[in-house]
This record gives sequence, C-alpha cells and structure tokens, in this order.
Amino acid sequence: MDVIVTPTPRLQGDIQALSSKNYTTRYLLVAALAEGTSTIYYPAHSEDSDAMRRCIRDLGAVVEEDEEKITITGFGSRPSDVKELNVGNAGAVLRFLMAIASLSPEVTFVNTYPDSLGKRPHDDLIVSLEQLGASIEHNEGKLPITIRGGQLKGGKITVSGNISSQFLSALLFLTPMLEEDSEIEVLHDLKSKIVIGQTLEVIEQAGIVIHASEDLMHYRIPGRQKYEAKTYRVQGDYPGSAAVLAAAAVTESDVTLRGLEEKSKQGERAIVDVLRMMNVPLTHDNAVVRVQGNGKLKALEFDGDVATDAVLAMVAAAVFAEGTSRFYNVENLRYKECDRITDYLNELRKAGANVEERQSEIIVHGRPEGVEGGVEIDAHYDHRVIMALTVVGLRSKQPIRIRDAHHVAKSYPIYFDHLKALGAQVEWVE
Repeated sequence: MDVIVTPTPRLQGDIQALSSKNYTTRYLLVAALAEGTSTIYYPAHSEDSDAMRRCIRDLGAVVEEDEEKITITGFGSRPSDVKELNVGNAGAVLRFLMAIASLSPEVTFVNTYPDSLGKRPHDDLIVSLEQLGASIEHNEGKLPITIRGGQLKGGKITVSGNISSQFLSALLFLTPMLEEDSEIEVLHDLKSKIVIGQTLEVIEQAGIVIHASEDLMHYRIPGRQKYEAKTYRVQGDYPGSAAVLAAAAVTESDVTLRGLEEKSKQGERAIVDVLRMMNVPLTHDNAVVRVQGNGKLKALEFDGDVATDAVLAMVAAAVFAEGTSRFYNVENLRYKECDRITDYLNELRKAGANVEERQSEIIVHGRPEGVEGGVEIDAHYDHRVIMALTVVGLRSKQPIRIRDAHHVAKSYPIYFDHLKALGAQVEWVE
C-alpha cells in the first residue's frame, strides 16, 4: 500500500517510544541459545523481530507470549535439524542465524526478497564460517545460502568489518559455544562499532565472557561456555524514534516521546544531540524527550557511522535547515535494504531537495522555505527511507505519495499511527 503525506504545520502529543528492534532480536537469540527459560519484557513487534521469533521456533525454541512479555525455553547449542529457514527481509537476523545454523548438519536460507535482501552480500561472514569448518553453498555471496556445519573447530579466524558489523556480531554469538577457544581479528575498518557494543552488552548479560580489545578489533573467546537463562527488559528504540523527533523538529510542535534512556548504548541516541546542534528546542530528562519545534534549523556536519540508522532522519531534517549540512563516513548506508545514499537522494530530489552525494558522504543544501512536493516517490522497500521521506512530506508545499509504504512494518509497524496521534495528515491508499 501507498501513503499520502499532506503538509502538516503543527504536531502535538505524547507517545511511548517503540521498543528497540536491535535489542529485541539480540535478546530473542541469546534466550534461544540458553538451555533454560528466559523472560523478555516489552519486546518489539516488527517484521525483523517477528522473523527472529519464527526462526528460533523452527530451530527448536519454545516461545510463548502475552501483551507484556515473551518467555523462551532455548535449545542451547543444539538447534533442531531443519532444512530451511526464511528470515524474510531481515538482514541482521539472517547473518546472526547463519552463524547459529552452522551448528546444524544442513540448513538452507531461502530468498523471498530478491529485490532487497536478496541483493545484499554476505561473503565476509561466509569466509569466516568456512574458517571455522562450515561448508557453504551460495549465489556469489547472496541468497539462497546452504550451510553444512555440525562440527566447528574454533581457533583463530578473521572477519572483514568494512561492509557491516553484523558479520562480527554473528561470530560473537557463535564462538563461545564451540569446543575450542577462539580468537577473532577484524580486518580493514569496523563499521558501526557502537552496535558491536550492544551485542557485547547483551552477550555479557546472558552470562558469556568475551575479552575485547579497547578498539574492538581483536577478541579472545573462551570455548565451552553456556548461555544462561535470564530476565531482560527491552529499552526504547532510538532508530525509529529518530524519524518522529525529526518530524517534530521541522514543524511547529510540542511533542513528548517517552522511554528513551539517556545512557543507552544505541548510537542513534545521537539524534538528540544532532537536533540540539541544529538549534531545535528540546529537553531530555528521565528517559523523556520533549521537542518544542519552531521549524527553524541550522546546518551541521556529523560523522554518521556512530548512528547509522538515524542518518536518513537527520538528513530529512537538514533538508529544511539554514545552510549546508554534511554527513560523512556513511558508506555502509549503501549496503542496506537499498542503497540508502543514491536511492534515497534520488527520491529527495524528486520532492525538491537540493542534495549531493559522494561515495561516503551526503551533502544537503538546506531550503528553509520548504520543498515543492507534489510527487510520487519510491521508497525502495526500505523502512528507514519510508520514515525519512515522510518527514520531508510534512514540510512540503504539496502532498507526496510514498509507494509501498507498508514496508515500514519491518521495524516500526505503528509509525503512521504514532504520527496521526500527533496530528500528522497521512492517509493509506491502495
């Protein structure tokens, strides 16, 4: 389905932030890797987290859920012998489970999104798993992928970090369960180091010991460890909230968003600092962010690698800033559900934004007077693109129509419900 976003001069209201998708998927996984029963309070509901729920069930976990919590009795280091797994369009879920599936005799990951996840490369993780002893068939590093594992050996392995940190996270989940000790060396640069911090935080909470170097480029992992069954509480989601906060920043607003911890390890918490630097009036106390926007923003420069999943929302806000903004060190945006630099900027131009791209940079020449809109734009099946384009539509002079906007459900199924609750004029159309 498409959505029509009509210019909305004012947003006002008080909403609870969505639960974190990144933490939910990680808690679901470590609970499945434990042999007892774990409880996760306030898990996120999205296509990505639902894909993890579905796949850990297929692998042998017992999953029960009510409105407040989910309980999981795990399979430990012995997943069920399943022939196929379908992760939908969830890249992180695929990569984490490629590692776990290498504990099984043979698992094929099917390709149900050939125009999105089916185009993304996984060669770096494949090479690392083969170093551990897995045998892998693949389509030039892409889905479908068949993994034959069972008897992995541990030892010294390398992984490239310059495409995605998810490859390293996958190995960090796997290696503590192997019979031998392991040592991981990260080659090249490591993108999104702050997300590795989230992975290490969750693994440590689950009772696992990993010795990481200060620069996160080397790891020593004792083998023969067991994940412990624990109780977890999922914090609010900064990546999704970034779009809501950007929407409040570009309009006249009085918007309160609850559940966003000030000391969260989510890199996307930088959205609050970025909006402050753009002169957006806001406060952040006791996990509550209040934005009292006046629609006036100033340009900035920002290293986007620390907050990858908030960059598109930041760019959307910068479209209306006074001056030229620059977001650098963001090349890994090219390797997401779509090319989030070229594809996203092409759609912004259609709406009237003045933007440029470099290989690893986005440059925005702000238009404080607003953009024309009045166009139909393609979100490229990408939830982050959908949310960010919506921010632009709220400040356009004419409505914009975003095609296939239902793909926002990948991470934030109630995004448009939340915007409507704040007064945004958005309408679903066939």
